[in-house]
Formats: sequence, C-alpha cells, structure tokens
Amino acid sequence: MKSDVYLIKVKTNDLEERCDSLQKLLEKVTPFRDYKKDEFIPVKLTIGDSQCVYNIHPELVKIIVSDIKKTKAKPFLFDTNVIYKGERLNAVDHLTLAQSKGFGHAKVGAPFIIADGIFGQDGKEYAIDSDYIKKIKVPSFIGSLKNLLVLSHATGHILSGYAGAIKNIAMGMVSRPTKQVQHSSLKPHIIDKKCTACGCCVKICPAQAISFKKEKAFISQAKCIGCGECLCACKFYAISINWSEDHDIFAKRLIEVAHFMLSKFKNKFFITFGFDITKECDCISTKNELIFSEDIGILASQDPLSIDKAMVDLVNKDKALFKETGLLETHKTMFDYGYKKGLGSLDYNLIKI
Repeated sequence: MKSDVYLIKVKTNDLEERCDSLQKLLEKVTPFRDYKKDEFIPVKLTIGDSQCVYNIHPELVKIIVSDIKKTKAKPFLFDTNVIYKGERLNAVDHLTLAQSKGFGHAKVGAPFIIADGIFGQDGKEYAIDSDYIKKIKVPSFIGSLKNLLVLSHATGHILSGYAGAIKNIAMGMVSRPTKQVQHSSLKPHIIDKKCTACGCCVKICPAQAISFKKEKAFISQAKCIGCGECLCACKFYAISINWSEDHDIFAKRLIEVAHFMLSKFKNKFFITFGFDITKECDCISTKNELIFSEDIGILASQDPLSIDKAMVDLVNKDKALFKETGLLETHKTMFDYGYKKGLGSLDYNLIKI
C-alpha cells in the first residue's frame, strides 16, 4: 500500500521564503490536529555540531512549535549526546551550544532537553530479538508518551550513504551505549603507506583506541568502538573499512533500532528539510562542506521509510549523485530491510503542494 508523502518545492536560500513554504505545508497537511491539551509532544531534531551552518534553522523550528501550541499541547525539543569528541558529548556543553545556535526557549518557544542525561548514560534498557543487535538503551520517556514528531535535515553520510528520518531516529534517539553498539561492526584499519602520522585520528578518537606504532597510527581493534570518526578526521585517505561486509550490518542495525523506537509511539509524523544538502552529515559538516544536490524543498509524511525513499529519489532524479560523490549506496540495503521489517512502504504518492 502506498504512503502519502507531501512535497512543497523550495529552490531558494531565502529564509523568509523557506518559512512561508513551511507554513503553507503545515496549513495543507495539518499534522498536529489530533494533539490534545496539555499533552507533551517530543520533537526530535539535531542542532548540528558547532561548526555546522546547514542544520535546520531555528526560525523553522519556531514555526512548528507555534503551530503545535495552537492545540494547547506542550512541545519540547530533544536530542541525545554523541559518542565523538565535541560540544555535544555531554548535556552541559550540548545545551550551551543549543543556546548559542538559537535553539533556546526564548527563541523557539519550547525547552530543549538532552534526553539521555549529562553523560549520555541515562535511560531504560530493552532486549531486541535480532541477529544484528541484542539490546538497546533509550531515554526513559520513550514508551510513556504517545506522540512523536521528527524533524530531519537531509544529508549524505559517510556510513549509511543517506541520513534522514530513519537515521535521526535510530542514532539520534538512543543513549550513547547504543550508538556505540550500532557502530560496533565497523572496524577501521590504517593503510601504513598513506599515513603521515599527523595525529588527527589520535586526537579525535573517543575511545583512545589509536596510538603511534613505528611512526604510524595504529588502531587497537579491542578498544575500537567503530564510530567512524577517524575516517572523517583523516585527510590522507589512510584509514579504511571493509565496506563490503560492514556497511550492510550498520544499515540493518539502524532499521532494527528505528523499528523498535517507533513501536513505542502511537502517532508519528516526519518532516524532512531538503535544502543545503551536504555530502557529510550535520555532525561534521562546516561552511566549506560540499553541497552535492540542488535544493529540493520540504517533505512531510507519516511514513519514515517513504519520506526517506522519496528524498533520495528526488536527489537522484537527474543524476546518480550518491555515486558521483563517492557516497555509499547503503541506503538501498537500509530501505529494503526497512520494508522487510515493516517500518513503512517503498511505494508512495508524492503529493505536491
């Protein structure tokens, strides 16, 4: 059965026009009409790392928060801590960064919460009957609220190929231990002849798994958590991963976790912003990041699989951009496995507004 995916095209970087387009989309689709007075409405988003300028703009979030408040419900923004070094490694610095990037209560109209505690360890643990991941740890409010709104910025990704709603849920809504588990099959190694011993990978490794050995970087497989941060840090292509095996496992773990997380909510809705689409995700992109697609617009749907598939189809409409930029096409595995697990539909009706 086909799912409905709504699209309003936006071909400009003018913030006012983007805001107007979002407002038109919300008026047409009315995604919040069933919210009740005093209900807590969790709104998942990421603010991006400190150097990222392409994350979802707080003015867009403000419009969504304002629209939710018309129902008398109580929205709150949330994210979880990351597993790599930076200003989102703990809740104190994460909240400070959110404030500095314009996501404070006074700016957007809702509180911003780091849902897995100060160090990313808080939450409840669940067992999952899966060949790819056995247990996960999630913020404690998961399972106690019936509504979920997911706001995603479409980007490429070094491991999953595409990052949208599914990755935002699977990686962004879990506590730090589960982030590490999802990455754990990805074990990078050093290509000695390319290594310059610059030390960038040593500095960025969150597990202190990289050291120097015979004047070359060396990765301890026992300590490595498979986060992939060293891949991003190395500018000499001296770090490699056995992609032929590991990326499919990573994609399937994303699906398993997303499927479990979404099963805990009765009403789900997804809005994905398809402009400023960078090759790398908001975790590591900067103002100099490659923009590898023209602006698409804003998509909205009740189906996370359909909205991700629609965005990739729109990005690839004229060119096979994922191939041309060297990004993995892991999203194909992710989509096929997502359909098999019942996460959503690969067939959709694209309704243009």
